[in-house]
Amino acid sequence: MSPKGAPRRRGVRIALAALVALAAVLGGLVARQNTYDLREEVVTIRRGGQALEGVLALPEQGKGPFPLVVFVHGDGPVDATHDTFYRPIWESFARAGYASLSWNKPGVRGAPGDWLDQSMDDRAQEAVDAIAWARQRPDVDGGRIGLWGASQAGWVLPKIAAKDPGIRFAIAVSPAVNWHRQGRYNLFAELRRDGASDTEITAALRRRETGLELLGRGASYEEYVHAVGDPQGMTAARWRFVSKNHTADASADLPALRRMPVLLVLAGHDVNVDVAETEAAYRRLLPEPALRVAHYPDATHGLVKHDVENSSLRLTLTALCAPRALFADGFLEDQRQFLASVGARGAKR
Repeated sequence: MSPKGAPRRRGVRIALAALVALAAVLGGLVARQNTYDLREEVVTIRRGGQALEGVLALPEQGKGPFPLVVFVHGDGPVDATHDTFYRPIWESFARAGYASLSWNKPGVRGAPGDWLDQSMDDRAQEAVDAIAWARQRPDVDGGRIGLWGASQAGWVLPKIAAKDPGIRFAIAVSPAVNWHRQGRYNLFAELRRDGASDTEITAALRRRETGLELLGRGASYEEYVHAVGDPQGMTAARWRFVSKNHTADASADLPALRRMPVLLVLAGHDVNVDVAETEAAYRRLLPEPALRVAHYPDATHGLVKHDVENSSLRLTLTALCAPRALFADGFLEDQRQFLASVGARGAKR
C-alpha cells in the first residue's frame, strides 16, 4: 500500500462527510420552508353520484367553525394543491382565521371525468355543489363562505355567485373578461415577447381567424386540422373544450358580485390577460367601495415575481427553498388583510 494513499482517502472521507452534512442542512432548510402553519385534511366531496377528491386546509389551532375560501382553478389539469403552489396562499388565509377548500379537476390524479368536457356553467355548478357539501361540516361557518379564483376562473366566479346568494366575498386573480379578446391579446403579447417577424405575425393572425370562423359554425376537429394543417398542440379534446366555451364573456355575469366585497388582483407583466380591459370592466360593473383593486407591477400572470419566473433555475430553487418568496411582494399579505377586513365587517352584522 502506498503511504500517500491513506491521507488521500482520509481527504475523500472528510469531503464526503462535509457534503453529507451540507445535504442534511439543506434538507432541513427545505423541509422547514415547505412546512406551513395549517392543517390539511384530504376530503371526498360527493356530488351527483360522483366524487371530487380535495383538500380542506384549516387554521393550525381551533375547532371552528371557520369562514371558508373556496378555490376555483384556472385553465389546465390542476390538482387540489396546484402542485403545492396554493399552500403559501392557504397559510396566509389560515393566519386570518380562514379555511380553504380545493379539489382535483375531473380527470386529474385519478378523479372521475374529464375537465375538458366542462363548460364554465359546469364548473360553476361543480363549485356550488362543493360549497353545499362544505356547509354541512361543523368546522365550516356556512354563513361566511367566499371565492378565490385565478385566470379562467374569472368566467366562473360570478356564475357561482349568481347560483348561490350566500357567497360573501370574492378574490379574482388575473381574470379575463372576453374569451376572444383575451385570446387575441395573448397571441400578440407572446409574439412580441418572442420577437416574431412580420411574416410570422401575419401567419399567426390568419390561423387565428380561420379557427374563429370554424368555431363560429361549429366545425369538427377534423375540419380544423384540414384547414390549418399542423394543429400545434390543439388536441381533439381541447378543440371540444374551446368549442363549448369560446363565447364566454364575464360582463353579463359580473353584476352578481355587486352585493359583496371583491378584491381584483392584477399583474404588471401579464401576457395572458389584458389587465387594462379587465380593470375597466370591473370598475364599470362593480360599485366602489366594495371593489378593491390591487396592482403588482413586477408580477406575471400567476403573481410570481417576473425576474424569478424568467429564470428556470431561479424559479426551481425558489419553489424548493423559499416557496413563499415566489409571489410578488405584498400579494400574500394583502389578501390576508382583505380577508381580515371582510371578517371584521361580518362580525359587526
